[in-house]
Amino acid sequence: MNPPLDSLPLNPAESIFPESDSDIVRPRAVDDLRGRPTRELRYPASAAVLFAGIPGAGKSTALRRLFGSDPDAEQAIPGPDRSVVLDSIHARNAWRRRLAWLPYPLWRPVVHVVHFGRIWVALRDHTGPVVIHDCGTIGFTRRMLTRWAVRHGREMHMVLLDVPATVARAGQYARGRRVGLLSFHWHVWRWRRMLGRLEAGAGPRPAPASVVVVDRVGVDRLRVRFAA
Repeated sequence: MNPPLDSLPLNPAESIFPESDSDIVRPRAVDDLRGRPTRELRYPASAAVLFAGIPGAGKSTALRRLFGSDPDAEQAIPGPDRSVVLDSIHARNAWRRRLAWLPYPLWRPVVHVVHFGRIWVALRDHTGPVVIHDCGTIGFTRRMLTRWAVRHGREMHMVLLDVPATVARAGQYARGRRVGLLSFHWHVWRWRRMLGRLEAGAGPRPAPASVVVVDRVGVDRLRVRFAA
């Protein structure tokens, strides 16, 4: 089962677990946390963390719950531990007033360019952790972001939010942000292939510092912190 992301406190600084009771995971290599209750993921203070999942998986909701990201914002959002959160919806919001008269597929490339431009600048200029929203199904994009992070002296970590395709599709309808059916099936196929390669021991290349696979139940009970 993958219920909605609705149990974490809205304030990411609040914890539903006592500090002394935290089960802290410091990800290295591949950690499959599906079905495994985990209290906290802890990353280095200069890390780049990519939250990935098929459209509708709940990435933006997870970023809101974990880091206080505002889905109505137009710029990157400051989060806990001096992090900055870059969600593609922020770039979309920034251009909506100017381009909303066009069908979104016609100006989607503008959103992508703005989003990745903001990521590049944050990786280069921000002194704290950088949290990134991306579907993660496009190998070129994963490789590009990992190389950017390394170029700017950061470790790249990936969190893969794995949910059933039916749940993700329902999430798209609930949020009013749907992708075409063929495009969605393409994302699902790429996602399953990526997870299959991970399970076979063939992770992304260039290799990130860590890959965490988590389901809805897991991310709903999770918190993420950054420490030296």
